[in-house]
Amino acid sequence: MIDELVGVAHVPDGVEIRLVRHGEEFTILLENTELMSTRANASEEALATLTCEQLAGRPAPQVLIGGYGMGYTLRAALLALPADAGVIVAEIVPEIIAWARGPMHALTGDCLDDPRMMILDEDVAMLIGAAREGYDAILLDVDNGPEGLTRRDNNGLYSPAGLARAWNALRPGGILAIWSAFAAPAFTARLEQAGFSVTRTVVRSRGNGQGDRHMIWLARRPSAA
Repeated sequence: MIDELVGVAHVPDGVEIRLVRHGEEFTILLENTELMSTRANASEEALATLTCEQLAGRPAPQVLIGGYGMGYTLRAALLALPADAGVIVAEIVPEIIAWARGPMHALTGDCLDDPRMMILDEDVAMLIGAAREGYDAILLDVDNGPEGLTRRDNNGLYSPAGLARAWNALRPGGILAIWSAFAAPAFTARLEQAGFSVTRTVVRSRGNGQGDRHMIWLARRPSAA
């Protein structure tokens, strides 16, 4: 079966990405690098479920998700969060949402119409920098790890200054969760140097416990004394 090119988009000040269909499966590619696929999505779901477990019992939790992707993190978050939660998705590539509502509508379902969430065409770094103790959790899946792959400006998210901004944007006890396709010990040290209490979890990319090993950092801002 031949791959079908469904669409092409450009990340602002960044790279070109392509949506490709192979039968019933979809993949988003950066050149020959697979950014995300419907074949392997368990770790993107785990990013949300592991985070939301840490928010259990919080009243009206407010969550910021950086990057819609194929929506696996958003859908998992909406399943796990209570009815009084609020979720903001920052997605700077409008074609991503058009693909979700168009060729991938069967996968998307009704998550984009959930009354608890809104999508903003804004840089997640800007939303983080503008907030002061505004979020119970910030989930980042905008690159393939803690480095600016899709756009150079994303490097700032993982820098000491970027982590300080995330700290300020989180409420006491809040969680900064970051997905990665690879381990990065130096980034763990950077999170700890920023004052976070860090848990690393290795998850498989496929729901049957198979596939590539991915890393999820849960970095907690300590609760107020």
